[in-house]
Amino acid sequence: MSKVVLSGIRKSFGAVDVIKGIDLTVQSGEFCVFVGPSGCGKSTLLRIISGLESQTDGRLEIAGQDVSGREPSERGIAMVFQSYALYPHLTVRENIGFGLSLAKLPKAEIAAKVGAAAEALQLTHLLDRKPKALSGGQRQRVAIGRAMVRDPKVFLLDEPLSNLDASLRTQMRMELTELHAKLGATMIYVTHDQVEAMTMADKIVVLNGGTIEQVGTPMELYDHPATPFVAGFIGSPRMNLLTGDAARAFGCGTYGIRPEHLTLSATDGLWQGTVRHVERLGADAMVHLATEAVGPLTARAAGDTALHPGQTVFATPMPGRDHRFP
Repeated sequence: MSKVVLSGIRKSFGAVDVIKGIDLTVQSGEFCVFVGPSGCGKSTLLRIISGLESQTDGRLEIAGQDVSGREPSERGIAMVFQSYALYPHLTVRENIGFGLSLAKLPKAEIAAKVGAAAEALQLTHLLDRKPKALSGGQRQRVAIGRAMVRDPKVFLLDEPLSNLDASLRTQMRMELTELHAKLGATMIYVTHDQVEAMTMADKIVVLNGGTIEQVGTPMELYDHPATPFVAGFIGSPRMNLLTGDAARAFGCGTYGIRPEHLTLSATDGLWQGTVRHVERLGADAMVHLATEAVGPLTARAAGDTALHPGQTVFATPMPGRDHRFP
């Protein structure tokens, strides 16, 4: 069992409340992602779980044990950071096994653990190389291997892919997801990138201003956002959110409709607008409209759409696909 339970966790820096009372359970074996904008408290919360920060108030349990006040080394966790933090003068083999060597484990045991981690991470052929001879993705896999060999109860990953280019991030998302399935380990992952959250998580925790906005599976948050903040944060491009008179016409304080749930017509529809710009992305195109009735809108269309800037077009929400918030 490697369940993580946070009860009433608070963190203040002087008079500034950064974490404002978090209650959360991460089940054993879950891949849980903390997501939110910069300054929302996600990295601070991860550091509290790791023991690198102490909470101001509340209780933290890992694997059924209260670890509040314990040192990071006593919590059964392993962290992977944004920076690889590899020793440049050591080989991949030595970097992965460094913590085990410090712990003075038998050489045969270290070799077995390093070999198993290297095989799982497809690093076996690189074990005798030094970090400067590795790509960014390979270096990050070495950092993950260094965490793996410690057999932690919980993996904590703090924006580990943000230094990689777009293609490598896509590859590493897949590799991390496959690794989680293979290990069956509890993983808590911090990112500001909602695409990473949507593609990797079993459970997403959306944080905003030091509080939890919503917890759920990726599709629960996408299909049933509980607040306008979640509705606007989860999904790319973001949901169209209408307020004021435009929302009150639908009997709510905030009205939301996703770009793919707007139908476009050259002849009639609910909102008349003018095409401002068409982003052609291959299979899809994002059509940006200016309307007098509700302001700017974004609609998803087929990639070969004939729409062009300056054209008049009508947009209509699909029945039953809108979201209404108080």
